[in-house]
Amino acid sequence: MELREIEIFLTLADELHFGRTAQRLHVSVSRVSQAIRKQERAIGAALFARTSRRVELTSVGEVLRDGLRPAYDGIGAAITAAAVAARGMSGTLTLGFMGAQVHQLEPVLERFRASHPGVELRFQEVVFSDPFTALRSGAVDVLTSWLPVEEPDLTVGPVLRAEPLRVMTAEDHPLAAAGRVDIEALADHAVPTVRGPAPQSWLEAVLPERTPAGREVPRGPAASTYQEILALVAAGAVVCPVPDEGRRYFPWPGVAYLPLDGAPTVRWALVWRTSGSSPLVRAFAAAADAATSAMVVT
Repeated sequence: MELREIEIFLTLADELHFGRTAQRLHVSVSRVSQAIRKQERAIGAALFARTSRRVELTSVGEVLRDGLRPAYDGIGAAITAAAVAARGMSGTLTLGFMGAQVHQLEPVLERFRASHPGVELRFQEVVFSDPFTALRSGAVDVLTSWLPVEEPDLTVGPVLRAEPLRVMTAEDHPLAAAGRVDIEALADHAVPTVRGPAPQSWLEAVLPERTPAGREVPRGPAASTYQEILALVAAGAVVCPVPDEGRRYFPWPGVAYLPLDGAPTVRWALVWRTSGSSPLVRAFAAAADAATSAMVVT
C-alpha cells in the first residue's frame, strides 16, 4: 500500500464521506473510490460499509485504521522534525480562535513552544459570523473551527476535540423548566439570525435550519457575536444551540445552558489556507496531532 493510498484511507476513516475526503486531499471522488477498492482487493475484505446515506468502517476497516494511524502519524512527525532541523525554524505564527479556544489549546501550545522556541505565537479572535475572512486574507495562519468546513481553498487538519451541543435559554423560559431540551423543540422557538458571511453549510452544525424530523427552525433577531447572542437569550428573544464550552467559559446572569437531546456532537479542528501550508503551519498541525488525546472533552 503506497503512502498516498494510506492517506486516502485514513482521511476517509475520519470523514466517513467520499466527497469531503476528496476535497480535503484535493483529488477526485473517483480517485478516492479507486484507492479504497484497490485496498479492499489486496486485503480481501470490505473496509467500509456504504449506503446511499452513510459510510461506516467495517470491523476489518477499524483494525486497519488502528494499525496504520500511529505509523502514518510517525512518518509525518519525522518529516516535519527533519524539515524543522534543516531550516532552524523561526518566525511568527498567528492563530485564529473563537471564544475560549486558546485555553482549550494549551496542550498544543505547550508542545509547540517546547519544540520551536524560536517561533513567536500570536493570537487573533475570530467571530463565528465571519469565520474564514481573516484566514483567507492572511491575517491568521491557522484557525480553530468546528466541522464541517467545506471550503475548496481551505485544508482541514487534525481534529482537536469533540463536545456536545447545549441550548441557551433565559432562566425563566418555558424550556428551562424541564432541565433539558429535545432538539425537535427548536422548531417551536426562534434562534438567532446570523449577521455575517458565515457559510450555511458550516453554521448548520450548530444552528440547523431544520430539526432531524424536518421541521423548520424559525429565525429571530440578528447577531454577529457571542455577547450579542447572550443578550438576546437573556432577554427571552431567542434560544440558541451552542457548543458546551459556552457553559464552561461564558456564564451569564439569567441564562441557562441545557442539555440538547438528539443533537450531534460538535467536532473542532485546525484549518488553514491550502496555499498557505507553510512549514510553520505544518509544524503546528503536527504538535496538535501529538497533543490531541489530552484535549478531548467528554
